[in-house]
Parts: sequence; C-alpha cells; structure tokens
Amino acid sequence: MSKLKIGVVISSTRETRFGEKPAQWILDKANERPEIDAEILDLRDFDLPFFNEAASNLWMPSSDERAVAWQKKVGEFDGFIFVVAEYNRSITGALKNALDQAYLEWNRKPFGIVGYGTVGAARAAEHLRGIGVELQMVSTRSAVHIGGSDFFAVHPLGQQNKPFSAIEGSIGSSAKDMLDQLIWWGEATKAAREEDVVAEAAE
Repeated sequence: MSKLKIGVVISSTRETRFGEKPAQWILDKANERPEIDAEILDLRDFDLPFFNEAASNLWMPSSDERAVAWQKKVGEFDGFIFVVAEYNRSITGALKNALDQAYLEWNRKPFGIVGYGTVGAARAAEHLRGIGVELQMVSTRSAVHIGGSDFFAVHPLGQQNKPFSAIEGSIGSSAKDMLDQLIWWGEATKAAREEDVVAEAAE
C-alpha cells in the first residue's frame, strides 16, 4: 500500500494565530513516520465563502467554484490532523465552515487532533469528534492537548516562546499514540475504500 496522505489542517485564520507553530511540529512528527506523507492544509489558502449551497454535496454538486476547489483538495487525502484552537468552548467558525463545505470527501477517513489553549482545546476537540461522526469519519482515541503551563511555555502570551522541544516530555507520548492510531485507521479505511471502488467498477 502506498503512503497515507495526511492533511494537517490549520483551523484558525486570524492574523495573530498561533496555530502554525503546533501545525509545523506535528507535521514534522507525522513525516518521520514511514507510513505517512503529510502536508499543511491551511484554511487561509482557500477563499471559502460562508456555506450557501442548496444542499450538501452528499445530495447535489456544489455550485460555488471555491467550494468545489476545496472539495477536490480535501479529496486528495487519506486522513487528517486538525490543529484546533478553542473559541468559546468550541472549534473556530472557519473550521466549521470548511467542514460544512464538503461531505463526500471527508467520508470514511480518520482524523487526529492537536488542540491548544488553557485547557488544551479539550472541549473543542469533543465538538469536533461529534461533527466527525456526522461526516462519517473516524476519530483517534488519543489526541494532543497543549494546555496549562505547557501552553504558556510555547505561546507568546506566556512571554517565554520556548520551542516545542521544551514540552516534548509532556506531549510527545500523546503524539505518538495519536499517530499510531491514525496510521492503523488510515490503512484500514484506505483499503476498504479501494475495495469499494473495485466492487463498483465490477457492477
């Protein structure tokens, strides 16, 4: 089986966002694994409108070219790692809109989560898992939660700006577990999707 193509989704689009730092860290971790070919999937790079289609692309093709371009990009991947900021106990509006702009392209694919904030984006992660169920996705059990003193050690708000290596002891094992599970589910779902394509072609 070919390598799993994994998209590392930066879910915040704010000018002052922090998400690039954990995204690069988990991208490097993912690409250390021989089973994974990971790349950054930055929501800033897609001029997505607010969802304004007649229905999800489960039911009919989307009409907005920007949504279609996003769907095509999402469709390239075998799984995802969402780098999640917590806004008022949930995910960012930008991420929710991006999830809503596709449906079929998310189906039967796994995802892991790297959350950051004072509570490690734990509440946002649980909201994201619920959305993932509706999109027919598989969430890893393990996630990386960068919270508390770890968060303030690496975030500018803490005025320390330490590299991620400074908190590796706290979050490294969670990252390993998440990637292990992402690979297992990624290979299982990729094989199943490929079997479905063969079966449909034979009909």
